[in-house]
Amino acid sequence: MKSPQPSNYNALQIGLHWLTALLILAAFILVWTFDNTPLAPATFKLKLQLIAWHKWAGITVLILFALRMAYKLVRGTPAIDPNLPALQRKMALGVHHLLYLLMLALPLVGWLLTSAKGYPVMLYGIWQMPDLISPNEEMAHTLKEIHEWLANGLMLCIALHVAGALKHYFIDKDGTLARMLPFLKR
Repeated sequence: MKSPQPSNYNALQIGLHWLTALLILAAFILVWTFDNTPLAPATFKLKLQLIAWHKWAGITVLILFALRMAYKLVRGTPAIDPNLPALQRKMALGVHHLLYLLMLALPLVGWLLTSAKGYPVMLYGIWQMPDLISPNEEMAHTLKEIHEWLANGLMLCIALHVAGALKHYFIDKDGTLARMLPFLKR
């Protein structure tokens, strides 16, 4: 039986939220870094390590996503402020659902892309993840484009999420942001 809807996020939910956010940020920084690292003998090992770390971040986001969803089913999440206008509630729910969808789809497509390129995903350098599909260069090209589109969509959703949180804090002056940053409670 599901427990009643909680009034606040607990420490585990807050920790998973911020750990996921940091890993997503790291994945974007790693992409930018390896895209701007020349493929040369002097930087070859560095470039491969940056790519590996990007994959680790992505797969870890996927694992954390699964943990977050499982815990959400068990504990639930606080309701969106019922005093917000209906359009704002719908926008908040829509952005959250898109964020969840992208936290699932983006790493999965990246894993498919790596499989299609014929490269292994060595999680944390110790465990080889299974290939999801056989090597296929044409499919790899398509998956790369999809991965980039999804990443751009994730960046846009994150920007909307952050903008909404900042609006609540600076304009509405309500406790919405404090639910994920408890030290902001007034």
